[in-house]
Amino acid sequence: MNTKLFITLALSTLLVSCKVSNSDNLKLSETDSERIAIDETIKGDKEIEEFIAPFKEHLNATLDSVIAFNPKLLSKNDGDLNTAIGNLMADIVMIQANPVIKKRTGKDIDMVLLNKGGIRSELPEGGVTARSAYNLMPFENEIVVAELSGKQIKKMLKYLEKAKSAHPVSGIKIVADKNYKTIKATIQGKEIDENETYLVATSDYLLNGGDNMNFFKDPVNIYGADYKIRNALIDYFTKVDTIKAEIDDRYIRE
Repeated sequence: MNTKLFITLALSTLLVSCKVSNSDNLKLSETDSERIAIDETIKGDKEIEEFIAPFKEHLNATLDSVIAFNPKLLSKNDGDLNTAIGNLMADIVMIQANPVIKKRTGKDIDMVLLNKGGIRSELPEGGVTARSAYNLMPFENEIVVAELSGKQIKKMLKYLEKAKSAHPVSGIKIVADKNYKTIKATIQGKEIDENETYLVATSDYLLNGGDNMNFFKDPVNIYGADYKIRNALIDYFTKVDTIKAEIDDRYIRE
């Protein structure tokens, strides 16, 4: 360890460890702060860099190992109300999380709703790696399942009408008019019943009101999957040979 750094740490520890006999009479009179920029002007510690080099090399090798093949570029901007990459991500959540939820609740997931803004990169043509999944989903968002009433589902449809965006969905089919107003919607091929409840897989971010998805407020039940969306992507990529993703008719305007 650098000698100056060691001395600084030792002095800090000593000061923190000291006891003041009359601590009840202490008052904070003034504080000072300084913003320290973390940029390329800060020189690395050679000893530390040499220590972490093998770990960094191993991590990069793991992240960059090809685990699947993507035949064409996928972008979240390539469709109107559904995109190939959004469909892929929503379907992956359905495929990977459903066995977990089924085991825990005895019920199947009915549908998936994610947010377009949560897709943070394109998926380039060629080799797909774990790093690809980190680029797509750099956040620590976890898959959660909200049990919503049919009335709450209809509030979700109203939200989507106003959003006019390709928020990724799976398990639901929505037909809208040219002004985005919902004409017809079915879940798992059936009309939405206000007296029924539906298991909707989403992210913990959206469940907590992210992107103003307030229809998730006061769900009938919440089920955790203990499964990060990014990990679901990696697990799916690992078990398939070639990525298949298309724009389809799950959410369209007539």
